Amino acid sequence: MTSVEVTTEPSDDSGPSGYAAARLRLLQEESRSGPPRRSGLARLTDDWLDALFTTAAAEAGVRGAALVAVGGYGRGELSPRSDLDLLLLHDGRAEKGALAALADRVWYPVWDLGLDLDHSVRTPAEARKTAGEDLKVHLGLLDARHVAGDLGVTAGLRTAVLADWRNLAPKRLPELHELCQERAARSGELQYLLEPDLKEARGGLRDATALRAVAASWLADAPREGLDAARRRLLDVRDALHLTTGRATDRLALQEQDQVAAALGLLDADTLLREVYEAARTISYASDVTWREVNRVLRARSVRPRLRAMLGSKTAPERTPLAEGVVEQDGEVVLARTARPERDAVLPLRAAAAAAQSGLPVSLHAVRRLAAVARPLQVPWPAEAREELITLLGAGEATVGVWEALEAEGLITMLLPDWERVRCRPQRNPVHTWTVDRHLVETAVRASALTRRVHRPDLLLIAALLHDFGKGWPGDHSVAGEIIARDIAARIGFDHADVGVIAKLVRHHLLLVETATRRDLDDPATVRAVADAVGATGTLELLHALTEADALATGPAAWSTWRASLVTDLVKRVAAVLAGEEPAAPEPAAPSAEQERLAIEAFRTGGPVLSLRAQPEGHGEEAGEEPEPLGVELLIAVPDQPGVLPAVAGVLAMHRLTVRTAELRAAELPDWADGPGARTGVLLLDWRVAAEYGSLPQATRLRADLVRALDGSLDIPSRLAERERAYEKNPRRRGAQAPPPRVTVAPAGSRLATVIEVRAQDAPGLLHRIGHALEAAKVRVRSAHISTLGANAVDAFYVTGAEGAPLPDGDAAAVAKALEQALGWTAA
Repeated sequence: MTSVEVTTEPSDDSGPSGYAAARLRLLQEESRSGPPRRSGLARLTDDWLDALFTTAAAEAGVRGAALVAVGGYGRGELSPRSDLDLLLLHDGRAEKGALAALADRVWYPVWDLGLDLDHSVRTPAEARKTAGEDLKVHLGLLDARHVAGDLGVTAGLRTAVLADWRNLAPKRLPELHELCQERAARSGELQYLLEPDLKEARGGLRDATALRAVAASWLADAPREGLDAARRRLLDVRDALHLTTGRATDRLALQEQDQVAAALGLLDADTLLREVYEAARTISYASDVTWREVNRVLRARSVRPRLRAMLGSKTAPERTPLAEGVVEQDGEVVLARTARPERDAVLPLRAAAAAAQSGLPVSLHAVRRLAAVARPLQVPWPAEAREELITLLGAGEATVGVWEALEAEGLITMLLPDWERVRCRPQRNPVHTWTVDRHLVETAVRASALTRRVHRPDLLLIAALLHDFGKGWPGDHSVAGEIIARDIAARIGFDHADVGVIAKLVRHHLLLVETATRRDLDDPATVRAVADAVGATGTLELLHALTEADALATGPAAWSTWRASLVTDLVKRVAAVLAGEEPAAPEPAAPSAEQERLAIEAFRTGGPVLSLRAQPEGHGEEAGEEPEPLGVELLIAVPDQPGVLPAVAGVLAMHRLTVRTAELRAAELPDWADGPGARTGVLLLDWRVAAEYGSLPQATRLRADLVRALDGSLDIPSRLAERERAYEKNPRRRGAQAPPPRVTVAPAGSRLATVIEVRAQDAPGLLHRIGHALEAAKVRVRSAHISTLGANAVDAFYVTGAEGAPLPDGDAAAVAKALEQALGWTAA
């Protein structure tokens, strides 16, 4: 290990000021970072504490005592803001008062410097007893290191603690595994989190320490390749995080990632996250392999003595054939004795497919043997290789573990070189649960459950694996992905027609959900555009399944029964067009009895009236479950007047109602209509809304606030500004840099109206501000289609001029620019 020299003033190098000054100099020296700085800081702290302890012990007259570093300090790994874990160990002969005085002379200088301290005073017997009762204490003592005092006391404790650990391994290791699993469930997986906890999350520093403890038990050992480097990288990131924030934190928050990346000399925050994810993936995979081996050894220890007693001899492990060259042994997939991986290029895929289909892990030895001699497949791939890949992708959840094993040893990148570009690539949109590569595998897993719905499950699974390969390339990832998918599909061995279908699925994998949620499905232009893009019924069938699999693999916010119903509706309409039917121009729907009642009441009273009604969705009825609500239908009838749209949107935002769709039209008044509303006409608004949380507000409260909003007595902007200030103070949002809003006119969006699309950061009252801007632009809104994914809102508005016709191109562009300015940003 690189040595680090630290100079202090001779006159006070043992005092707090001398230590503090030397510590500060060490932390400020950019040339000393990483392991040298951590070990240098530990040695500097050792020297200071040694001097403190030696002087204090002499003054207190205490002998047979030692100062012992445990935990991270015991390993000699002090990060800039790490706490000090110290044990004052004594042989039990000193008086309590003298021990207390000694402890105070050591603890108080540490506290005076503002350092966090975890301390205890124990005899070796007490330390062993506490370790036997508390697993975390036992883990800390495994890294015990002598700092000052009686070396024999420390050495005796270390020997005893290690012996206890090895003797108790069959009991303690299952406890440790359970502790790791509980922590992972609580803190998540480090390799996928946008704001990861470098210590507590699965694949973090705690897991690396747990692997050291397993190795100390002599029961099993972790795969060593890359493990130390991964651990060092996480420690380096934590060091930079401590120096950047000045705090003892392990959470890599969004607002600090750019600074941490710069401190480490990395290009940007994405590069930082990729390195963190790579390290976490190495530790996670090593943990999986190690705990599997621990369980195997413990299981064998409990079973073999009984077998020996029954059979009187040692039995060879049973080997069950799974595929050519592949067998199952002791719960793992291994290579057959006759396998020749150096001559069988398809064997890695065959072994992986057999493992996934059997729901078994591939043994570490087998994967490494395959990786050591594997050679690239011929291009195009032989049919067997292509079929084994499809079998692997179609195995469901079992695919994930097998894929990760192959990826850990570089086999996936060898088979699919383009994989390297998406590997560990972060996705900044919080809607996404996974990194790009894991999302692709997860999409294939989701697609495997939908293969009975399509005629070509092989094309669905391959498209699922490839659909986001364009991420990381400049421009639209769907456009870049189409080119990559076409090349990979051809190399895998699909014929020209199938390559074209796969490429089209990748190019349009967002088409259905974006169209269904942001466009008017009653507009013939909408349905015709999708039909022209898809081109064939078989492709539409595959695209429908891919859309669902992709959304389910993205995260909970990306798919719902509401989105599913809209996509299904769109698919039915497109299928009819592809079958030869022409989409008919929509005719104004006759008002329902409820709409008619509300319209009559509105023009009689001259004020708004409304009703709320849940809309059930049929999913789940077949399984005997309660239908899930598609949303709540909010019907509003109001005399036509300026400001209706922003007023309604503002009131709904105040009551924390999320708008999904909104339709506005003039109500047809009967000839006999007579009332305040008859002079201006009546607007009928048909909206779908959902409560952000909690229950829906009462219709009477909504109406009362809407009356006040329309007559100007309710200050909606002020109320929404208060909510927005609270929203911006959310710790999860502090420091987040949102891109500027963007407003565009959708080309050829509709023959009936101009489609204006708004992409902006979601915030309370966004629809209210948009409504005000559209009112100021003197356009009429026929319908609005609201889509929110995480922090991003993508809303489409169908607008016309006063006469009800689409806007001329120049006017549409002017409206878009005005709307962009109103949302707080002027296009360059």
